[in-house]
Amino acid sequence: MRHIIFGGDGFVGRHLAPKLLADGQEVVVADIAKSDLAHYRSVRHVPTDVTDPASVAAVGIKPDDMVYNLSAKMLSPLQVRTKRHEFFYPVNYDGTKHIIEAMDKAGAPKLVHYTTDMIYGHTLTYPMTEEHPVAPLGEYGMSKWETEQLAHQWRERGMRISLFRPRLIIGPGRLGILEKLFKLIDWNLPVPMIGSGRNPYQFISVFDCAEAARLAWLGGVPNEAYNLGSLNPPPVRKLLGDLIRHAGSKSILIPTPGWAVKRTLDLLDLMNMPIMDPEQYLIADEECVLDVSKGKRDLGWVPQYRDEDMLIAAYTEYRAKKEGRSGSPAHVPAE
Repeated sequence: MRHIIFGGDGFVGRHLAPKLLADGQEVVVADIAKSDLAHYRSVRHVPTDVTDPASVAAVGIKPDDMVYNLSAKMLSPLQVRTKRHEFFYPVNYDGTKHIIEAMDKAGAPKLVHYTTDMIYGHTLTYPMTEEHPVAPLGEYGMSKWETEQLAHQWRERGMRISLFRPRLIIGPGRLGILEKLFKLIDWNLPVPMIGSGRNPYQFISVFDCAEAARLAWLGGVPNEAYNLGSLNPPPVRKLLGDLIRHAGSKSILIPTPGWAVKRTLDLLDLMNMPIMDPEQYLIADEECVLDVSKGKRDLGWVPQYRDEDMLIAAYTEYRAKKEGRSGSPAHVPAE
């Protein structure tokens, strides 16, 4: 079978492609970028801009193809409030629409599509199952929720679309917002927490995300949505404290009144001077943990990586990069 990965040169795609190759599958990466990755010796790359329907059509989807949409604009780099819609929607929503329409014209019905847990907004039930109410807090979450609504419409027309809602994905090659944290720790500066730090914080490994996409294909592409997150996430205070000790830093954790910090960040955001995205800080002190048991029941998917190990591996990579050392990202458990 041929597998077409839109956004396949990106974070999850560069780990999914080798998995599919190892299964003896033919893989096509459709992406605007092409990195210097070893698996391109066995993978065909098609330059593709998902914001352009003609570019998507030129990929040449066939009826029997398995399609994955991993293309997305993320919360990093940080965007000012007035530019968020124009930043997120052309890729996240329009790109998804172009891919599905090209699949429809080709008669290809099977799609694995990544959205985000940020469609849920504030935590109303704990842990959060896939039936949790949906109320995105910003343009990123809303752009992803609208692609899920699009998927529902196409399911009614006969498509099979598996939706994945990951927590913050970390792994080799992607630091994002964590780089700010690591700098504070390196400089032995205080590390402020939004709230007391007693609430858990949940990551998901890029390796676990790639395996979920593979299992959805092997499982017949169920018309379902699945949360992706780690098991038993620790409290923020323990997660960060363990990292500080590992780094040998003199940094201390500073709890703050969550409501006051959020209102301050709201004001900065209103002034187009954000230092965090509202979709991140508004839920930072909530019991925001995804229930991932549905993926195990339906697909046999069980996350393999612990939050503590992922964060320390990310810091180790950050230090290696800073010191000019090359790591071995293919072998570290997660960023």
